[in-house]
Amino acid sequence: MSNKKCFSRKVPQGDTHERSVCDDCGYIAYDNPKIIAGVVPIYEGKVLLCTRAIEPRTGFWTVPAGFLELGETPAEGAAREAQEEANAVIEVGDLIGVYTIRHIGQVQMFYRGTMASPTFSAGEESLLVKLFSWEDIPWDELAFPTIKWALRDYERNLGSETATPGVRDAT
Repeated sequence: MSNKKCFSRKVPQGDTHERSVCDDCGYIAYDNPKIIAGVVPIYEGKVLLCTRAIEPRTGFWTVPAGFLELGETPAEGAAREAQEEANAVIEVGDLIGVYTIRHIGQVQMFYRGTMASPTFSAGEESLLVKLFSWEDIPWDELAFPTIKWALRDYERNLGSETATPGVRDAT
């Protein structure tokens, strides 16, 4: 007797999309987007950026961000990513924006973040971590378009008590 499961592509009863369905037990394998959680950390008006030590885009600048883990909220994931990538303790604030990247199946959520102190260092996934004034941000060296969108949406809300989230869909 084999434990190998065989899946067929079909539209399950009560559904509208073709899915992978187990021929033996009827289990439906849903392919859903991955959620990315990130934070724009600020200390005394400067933004904390990290250079990526991992692919994709090794050596390019980013804010702390990464895949959400099971059992955590997006805000908790953003704080965890700041700790992992920049060894920084961040108080996560309002949502800056939600960006859908269809072609890679991601929904990216970025938050405002406040650093209580300028204590930070490169984590395992970062080569370098640095505070930048807005005029010194290396805009042409940012790792992904969503990083630029989050920074611009953060900047758009400067001086506001609460953020008006940006929403973008990229194909």
